[in-house]
Amino acid sequence: MNASSFPYARLRPLALLVALSLAGCHIPAKVQHPALRDDVPLAGLPTSAGAGWPAAEWWRVYHDPQLDQVMALVMQQSPDLEQARTRVKTAEQSVRVAAAQAGLTVDANGQLTRQRMSDHGLIPPSLLGFNWYNQADLSVQLEYDFDWWGKKRAAIEAALDQAHAAEAERSAAMLSIQNAVADAYFGLLADENRLALTRQAVGVQQRLLHIAELRVRQGVDLPDTVQQARAQLANTQQMQATLEGSIQLRKVVLAALVNVSPAQLPPLEPRALPELEGAIPDNAHLDLIARRPDIAASRWRVEAALKQTDVARAEYFPDFSIKAMAGLSSTDQGAPSFGGLTTGSKGDLGNLFTAGSRVFGITPAVHLPIFEGGRLKANYGASRAQLDAAVADYNVAVTDAARDVATQAVTAQQIAARREKQDAQIKANEVLLANAQARTARGTQDARQSLDAQAQLLQQRDQAVSLQAQALSTDLALIKALGGGYRSDVGTKTAQSAAASSSTSNPAGAP
Repeated sequence: MNASSFPYARLRPLALLVALSLAGCHIPAKVQHPALRDDVPLAGLPTSAGAGWPAAEWWRVYHDPQLDQVMALVMQQSPDLEQARTRVKTAEQSVRVAAAQAGLTVDANGQLTRQRMSDHGLIPPSLLGFNWYNQADLSVQLEYDFDWWGKKRAAIEAALDQAHAAEAERSAAMLSIQNAVADAYFGLLADENRLALTRQAVGVQQRLLHIAELRVRQGVDLPDTVQQARAQLANTQQMQATLEGSIQLRKVVLAALVNVSPAQLPPLEPRALPELEGAIPDNAHLDLIARRPDIAASRWRVEAALKQTDVARAEYFPDFSIKAMAGLSSTDQGAPSFGGLTTGSKGDLGNLFTAGSRVFGITPAVHLPIFEGGRLKANYGASRAQLDAAVADYNVAVTDAARDVATQAVTAQQIAARREKQDAQIKANEVLLANAQARTARGTQDARQSLDAQAQLLQQRDQAVSLQAQALSTDLALIKALGGGYRSDVGTKTAQSAAASSSTSNPAGAP
């Protein structure tokens, strides 16, 4: 329904109609901020008062320059990170689009028309005295929508919250890629350490085979001892081949994560695996929500869904706008003399820029949602359903975070206990090897006992490297479960929204 520039006294019936329509329309109450859990259920897990949260560049705690170099490369070239950045840019553009739809709109228009009138039209040219006429218009139009019910403001805030969610998702993608790169790199180091031990074991088995062949030739032992020694050597050589293949495969995986070919990876020399210092901070149950990017993304989506319910509710109220126009308009008639336009004193388009060609207009307008066929109710119901789904997703994210942290913490405990027992076995085997070597040096027994003890020690050390690699992988998983250095202000945002809900529940006197 539009009201043009007639006196404002005529708007009184319109105001009455607005009041009656609002009185007869059932407007849903403003949705209050949902109650969201502010802590994570981590009761019973071992925590450390001195343990810190992962830093932004958490991988530097391992003090490995090679890993630092690979991480710098992946931050520049990973296609997954670029895809996540693209999603953030898209969300930011959505904010700009929403903001552009609010406030004042100014358009400039220019139009020049030349038209011939039909000889058989409603008004014959013979009565007007001309067949052709020119029309020129220049104008500036202004339009302003009064966002009295906060619909556009809520739409902008919802788009902004979605942009925050996209940024948190980008951080989650970055953390996943960094974690996968570190895991692949340490797996590569573990295989290289195990390969070095396996090569030593091959040398030991070769010496045992040589001794067995000598004893059989001298008739001291049966020929089966040679076959047993050869079987042991073949088994150890098979392990060597397996580790060599695993190293190549890990390089391929690492290169794929970095988005380069294996030949383009920086030189990666074998290094000892780093020792671990990871633990769960004592305030993890309270601070984890702000530290996990996936939880932060879920919480921002709750905020966005809540704003969308405000947008859907504002649709029940009338929209008020005002349009204003100012410009110049002139019409002439007659035959063209230059470029299809008439010149001369009669009907000259030069009159366009005279005071008599000024045109002005102002149009207040109101849109009343009276008969919408259930669209408003359905739209509002859909926004409520989306809010409920966002809250459910948030609760799932919190539960998953608790399970993730608990799983990695318990696994780390189990591996630490196994490593302690493994260290005890290694120390015992070192003593056995030293005793066997001493007896061999005294000549009280041949070299087979010392070689067997050496083979056992190498096997125990190989298991120790495997356990340390598992501990590193679990430590990386725990860092990821703790958020990997991410920090969000979504908790502050939520608190502010909840505090402001009462003050914004009735904007501009809305019922």
